[in-house]
Amino acid sequence: MPEHEDAAAAGDGAPRPEPLRTFFRIDEVRREDGRVRYRGESYVPERTLLRKLTPHFREAGYEVDVEVVEGGHVVVATPFDRGRDGVPWVNVAMFAATILSTLFVGAYGWYYVPLAEIQSNPLTLLQAWPFTAAVLGVLMTHELGHYAAGRYHGVPVSLPYVIPFIFPFGTLGAVIRIRGRMPSRKVLFDIGAAGPIAGLVATVAVTAIGLSLDPIRVPAELANSSGAVIRFNNPPLLEFIAGALGQPTSYGDPRLTAHPVVIGGWVGMFFTLLNLLPVGQLDGGHMVRAMIGSRQETVAALVPGALFGIAAYLYFWRGLGLNESVGLWAFWGVFATVIAFNGPADPTDEAGIGASRLAVGAATFAVGALCFLLVPIQVVGG
Repeated sequence: MPEHEDAAAAGDGAPRPEPLRTFFRIDEVRREDGRVRYRGESYVPERTLLRKLTPHFREAGYEVDVEVVEGGHVVVATPFDRGRDGVPWVNVAMFAATILSTLFVGAYGWYYVPLAEIQSNPLTLLQAWPFTAAVLGVLMTHELGHYAAGRYHGVPVSLPYVIPFIFPFGTLGAVIRIRGRMPSRKVLFDIGAAGPIAGLVATVAVTAIGLSLDPIRVPAELANSSGAVIRFNNPPLLEFIAGALGQPTSYGDPRLTAHPVVIGGWVGMFFTLLNLLPVGQLDGGHMVRAMIGSRQETVAALVPGALFGIAAYLYFWRGLGLNESVGLWAFWGVFATVIAFNGPADPTDEAGIGASRLAVGAATFAVGALCFLLVPIQVVGG
């Protein structure tokens, strides 16, 4: 290999090719669009090569992959995308927008601040800061659990992207991006489980705080109205927390309703349940892939049918309408079908995760099951 090609590959902080030579015959080094491509022949299987090279390349700030080409292999080193000037502007903008959307939804929908009052004095939105803190606290704790686990294991992960939305919560949740390959099933499990575990802890705390706060007074014109209202039914976990604290979840007086912070706990339970579905790139998909290996595909194939089955049961046997959670489960059945084609991360090292992690996984799914409710949302009246 010409000397100037070796030097070019090593410049600008790119991984030096020397560590490759133990496992890989280097014939040529090229730069293409910021990536460094080492062409040659691997002396070991592809998974072994990835497992050996990943720590070295990640230390240099590069993700590594292996391509099979005619006459050999190409090791591709791709620099991590750290964002312009190191500032994640997209994350910041989406988070700021979600603060505003949850403040508006909280003030108008849960604190019953009249729209005219909000328009005349936008600062009245700040009345809903406990709702915003509860909802975003639960969601961000969940996603930061993934982020912390990823950083701990040296896996490049993005900061959370929080998605603003309209009623009823002001957000569609949050996601993070995991770049590159998972080094092992253990790491895949740790990153996948860290979010639900952290989120459940935050959910329990937020729910307990919300239940201890005084109820909100509903305006008389709404309390006595015969119009349609959205009812959020309580999952078993919420009822258990309320029972343990000796706090009510509903009131005999229609002019009183639970404090909006409780809704933050409800959101945490609902989103945790959906995230634990063992399909695709959802947390449950990653966890089950780590726990049972490639057999996860069999489990994932059953999920859409189960969700459609719940929708059919509610519609045909319970006589509920599309606005009484039938449409919700049908939508998630379609969604699960779509994401099933994009399975969980494929770890480089397929060694098992051990009994302790299996126990943690089983416990996480068990607590997640306490967040399940056949009819979580209903539109009643009207």
